[in-house]
Amino acid sequence: MSEPEPTLQRLADLEAIRDLARRYAHCVWQRDAAGASALFTEDGEMDTGDRPPIRGRQALRETYAQMLGPARLQPFVHNHVVELAGDTAEGTCYLDLRAVVDGASMIGAGWYRDRYARVDGVWKFRARTLTMAYFVPLAEGWAGT
Repeated sequence: MSEPEPTLQRLADLEAIRDLARRYAHCVWQRDAAGASALFTEDGEMDTGDRPPIRGRQALRETYAQMLGPARLQPFVHNHVVELAGDTAEGTCYLDLRAVVDGASMIGAGWYRDRYARVDGVWKFRARTLTMAYFVPLAEGWAGT
């Protein structure tokens, strides 16, 4: 089988990377810790900004199981910008977040700064860094943040 032409490969890579972010959001909605962690390379890293970075797929799985249990997180990702560089890439995707934390309705917005790697033909997160512009109780709103 011949290799796809460069333009087609570029489009396929962009769609696969964008789908990676959508699958991550889906796993969070479904509280699927194993699924979310499987989207990372073995040495993948997640930096949520509120704790030390989580390193390695096993640590990610354990941390996601703890985080996704008590809170209901409902992320929406969009405006995904990706810069390809062969079998690696970098990107930013924006996040609108609805959540229930300790019985309170929360609303948030921010972005993920990502590094990606193609591993055995499949795009994975090598690193994600989450920056929240705000995450506040819905009743308070975000105007003052």
